[in-house]
Amino acid sequence: MEHFGPIHETSYLSAPDAAIYRKIMRLFYREYEKMHFQLYKEEIFEMLRRDGEFEEYSPEKLEADLEALVKWKNLTPIQDPGRVYTIADYKNKQYRYTMSEYAVEIERLTVRLENVFLESGNLSTNFFVRLEKSLEDAEAMEHAGLKEVNEWWSLLQEDFKRLNHNYQDYLRDFYSGKTNHLMKSVEFVIHKDKFIKYLNEFVQELQHHSRRLEQILLKSLPLMEGVILEKVVQSELDIPHALLEIHGNIEPSIRENVTGKWNSLKNWFLDSPAHECECKKVLKITNDVIRSIIQNAALIVQIQNWGISRKDDYRKFLELFLKCEDLEEAHRLSAHVFGVQKIQHFKTNAPREEDGINNSVYDEPAEFLLKPHARTYREKKDRRGFTDKSLEKRLQRESYLRRAERQKEIVMRYIRDGKVLFAEIHEVISEDTRNTFLQWIAQANMSSQKLGRTEYGQEFRLVRNEGSCVLQCEDGALTMPAYVLEFKGYE
Repeated sequence: MEHFGPIHETSYLSAPDAAIYRKIMRLFYREYEKMHFQLYKEEIFEMLRRDGEFEEYSPEKLEADLEALVKWKNLTPIQDPGRVYTIADYKNKQYRYTMSEYAVEIERLTVRLENVFLESGNLSTNFFVRLEKSLEDAEAMEHAGLKEVNEWWSLLQEDFKRLNHNYQDYLRDFYSGKTNHLMKSVEFVIHKDKFIKYLNEFVQELQHHSRRLEQILLKSLPLMEGVILEKVVQSELDIPHALLEIHGNIEPSIRENVTGKWNSLKNWFLDSPAHECECKKVLKITNDVIRSIIQNAALIVQIQNWGISRKDDYRKFLELFLKCEDLEEAHRLSAHVFGVQKIQHFKTNAPREEDGINNSVYDEPAEFLLKPHARTYREKKDRRGFTDKSLEKRLQRESYLRRAERQKEIVMRYIRDGKVLFAEIHEVISEDTRNTFLQWIAQANMSSQKLGRTEYGQEFRLVRNEGSCVLQCEDGALTMPAYVLEFKGYE
């Protein structure tokens, strides 16, 4: 009797506000068919307001209706942490809603009552082959009879509907909570290769057939929309429908039905200016499923390896240690198994003959004086006198002064009529001269009045002319603004 209890998921079909609940669930189902599994309440409210009967429908009423559907287990709320921007948003709990498995099947049943065919889900590629053959026969339908056209159209739509529903049912399983839990279980690792192979074959076949179907559709598009669809409408009108005849003219509804089915088929394989074709969406979703399967399987294997005992590995390493011929070989094996132990870094000031980074300390022996750690130890004082380096200091000072005087003479050559025009310097200057000029420019730029003073005691003002100039230096060309240095009291 456990299977004959009340089905709460069907409560919305007979509730007092059944029309509103059914409209909401139908919106979810239509978006589900477009592979849009999760919706925000703002999106639902916007789609409802497009209907003229919901002009006075309020967001508060929608929230109450969604809570009722959640209570009946038709919808599953999923909190979205990515949409939380404030503490108030976190407390209000922004949700995305997705249809439960029961809700999908119940809503599909209501659609089936409107003459929609349903079969179990799979990723068979036979429907692609049959669709290709049917679309290739479209040219022959131009001169065929209405009965033959009707049979051809029925076969085409039947294959398309079965393809559409099968892939939706199959891929939906990977987005359900139960399958997500199963994919993270250890038992799933055994079957992952089978799933990946099945999905990869489907992706390859879909890529192959989708390109061919796209070419066939583009080729037959004028003929289909210009001639064949009209013959399909006439073939449907040629079939007598007793109940429909009572209601009068049925041509508009049949024409709308035929046009809608053709647009669905066309949009499945051809991109439109507003939307990407359904075929590409299926490829993306299938690739995401494959990626998820591989990631989950890798994670499961990693978790399993954490608990593996390495007793056998250590026993093998012990056998290898016993087989080592000398201590050096044992050291190498120890470093491989356990890594480097008790690392010590030595840094010396001793001159090195080579700078190779791969040289060992054993290759460069050196002697170091080790001091005792005893408290009574005192270093011997060096009673030798200091070396007189006055001559070396004087020679270094004279050399520096000569270089500074020579640099001053070079720099002063560029001052003409109390100015240094960088745009008129065409010769190649040295690196020291360039650094001197840049130092003067930087000093003046730090002053609000653009004033500066050289190391030789001369005051100057920095003026920037329009444009730029190129200063040729020994180590390259320097592009800079056309600066001018105007010296004060220059004679």
